[in-house]
Amino acid sequence: MPTKSPSVEIEVDDRVVRVSNPDRVYFPAVGDGGATKLDLVEYYLAVGPGIVNALFERPCMLHRFPKGLEGPKVHQKRLPQGAPPWVETVQLHFPRWNRTADELCVTELGAVIWAVQMSTVEFHPWNSRREDPERPDEWRIDLDPGPLSDYAQVRRVAAVTRELLDELGAVGFPKTSGGSGLHVYVRIEPDHGHKAVRRAALAFAREVERRAPDDVTTTWWRKDRDPHQLFVDYNQNARDHTIAAAYSVRGVPEARVSAPVRWDEVDDAEPGDFTITTMPARFAEIGDLHEDIDAHVFDLAPLLEWAERDEANGAAVPDVPEEGDRAQA
Repeated sequence: MPTKSPSVEIEVDDRVVRVSNPDRVYFPAVGDGGATKLDLVEYYLAVGPGIVNALFERPCMLHRFPKGLEGPKVHQKRLPQGAPPWVETVQLHFPRWNRTADELCVTELGAVIWAVQMSTVEFHPWNSRREDPERPDEWRIDLDPGPLSDYAQVRRVAAVTRELLDELGAVGFPKTSGGSGLHVYVRIEPDHGHKAVRRAALAFAREVERRAPDDVTTTWWRKDRDPHQLFVDYNQNARDHTIAAAYSVRGVPEARVSAPVRWDEVDDAEPGDFTITTMPARFAEIGDLHEDIDAHVFDLAPLLEWAERDEANGAAVPDVPEEGDRAQA
């Protein structure tokens, strides 16, 4: 008779999630023997309030690794089959394919742990919530270094970004990307569509470029960019464009985390400082640095005025890129 795969039962609040193959190694570069699927579960439990706050009621695309990092990566919009009835979703329409998909919509930590059981490593939420997915409540500033950039450049541009946000009266919440860049989130009123938010984000990016022309580009096409420059990726505010949530693990061998940081940490922190082995103690000590983001809401009106000014002076608004081809709808 075939043997059953080993499993463990995880209690999460009033839910019980069965985790199969808990000893499967996901992150071979962590420790002596690598970090396992169960280690990943325990990480998300340790930062539970933070990851739930980052994902709460947002449509969420899952980056799954059914065979671990050594196997194929699946970008999945549709909720995997077999979800318990308490895992909540939101139905979205994708015009390009003329299809709908019921995406995960986290309302409790158990849903995160169930997604990890389904081989999810990364959580990529929308910048809007399920009440009205077409009206974002989050403006995302993505500082994306070029192939010949270094992290010192990210730090310089982050300083310019903060200076400009302060002038606008906007409160930015920074986090590492989990890769080589930095993200800054700003809560906004959900009274504009995705195109308007992207247009405002482009106006902000252009102002950062004016203040740091040697370091920054807003050129959309990668082939046309100087590889030494950092791209302020305003397109992360387009509909159905998602980036890793705060506290999301990234699918890299070192198990890096997209980690909230304080502004006064940016000059000293390195992206590799934040992993599934270091973040639990940090979270236990300082809690969720993005906890009160909802209390700091910014009105996009000044940025939309900048956009009008730029367009009157001949600046074009590039077409919104197509929705991702790799994602399964």
